[in-house]
Amino acid sequence: MENTKPWVKPALEFGPLILFFAVFMLYRNDTVTIAGESYGGFILATLAFIPALMLTTAIQWRITGKLAPMQVATLVLVIVFGGLSVWLNDPRFFKLKPTIIYLLFAAILGVGLMLRRNWLGAVLSEALPMDAEGWRKLTLRMALFFVALAIANELVWRNLSDSTWVWFKTFGLPVLLFAFLLGNAKLYRDHALPAKDDAQP
Repeated sequence: MENTKPWVKPALEFGPLILFFAVFMLYRNDTVTIAGESYGGFILATLAFIPALMLTTAIQWRITGKLAPMQVATLVLVIVFGGLSVWLNDPRFFKLKPTIIYLLFAAILGVGLMLRRNWLGAVLSEALPMDAEGWRKLTLRMALFFVALAIANELVWRNLSDSTWVWFKTFGLPVLLFAFLLGNAKLYRDHALPAKDDAQP
């Protein structure tokens, strides 16, 4: 996306989520009948979210010519669990989706650690150049962080209201991720690779 405008990338990444939030807030106290079936705001928001994510993912692929494995996994799980929620008119399937995604990411990172493979660095090394030890530490921390997010998601959707979960999903999870990345700033500095100019004799 080097040649695209700066707002395009965040719009594509967060657009479907903002749409989900907007539709839910608009219809959270109402029901809409479609083909003889009554749907609440949560299911309507899910119904809007699925094609929106498919569209933005297709646009990202069209612009960049590639998709990250996490993007593909997220899209597949959204289609499967979101589709089940709409088909069965049951929000629980869609609420489970973040838990499964975070546990999947944690498992992938954990397997990478056991195999001594720097899978995280392979994806992020251009944006965040670090030595091998730095990537090992960050991978371990991120795996544990994803497990914590999965637990948090389970606690919220099983014990609190739909509205609380939607707020948590739309704003809480991104804020937690931002705080995690910011909280590891010292690790980035301590294990940063020397700049190319500095490496010259």
